[in-house]
Amino acid sequence: MNDMTQLLHSMERSMKLQNRARAERRAAKAEQEKREFQEKLLQAEASKIELDGMASSVKGKQDAVQRDQLISMMMGGF
Repeated sequence: MNDMTQLLHSMERSMKLQNRARAERRAAKAEQEKREFQEKLLQAEASKIELDGMASSVKGKQDAVQRDQLISMMMGGF
């Protein structure tokens, strides 16, 4: 009976170690996925800022062209 008890305790310890190892691997994977997601968010934000800057530049150029056309029309009418 003593040998059987030792065997059962050994099996229990082994299962606990396996479960702990699995949990640590899942936690490490989750942390890695979190870092990758945050990196993608940062890249998306940087792209958005760049696009917003480009859109602002285009809008400014359009406004300047409209202003110049309006001035030309006003000057041509006199």
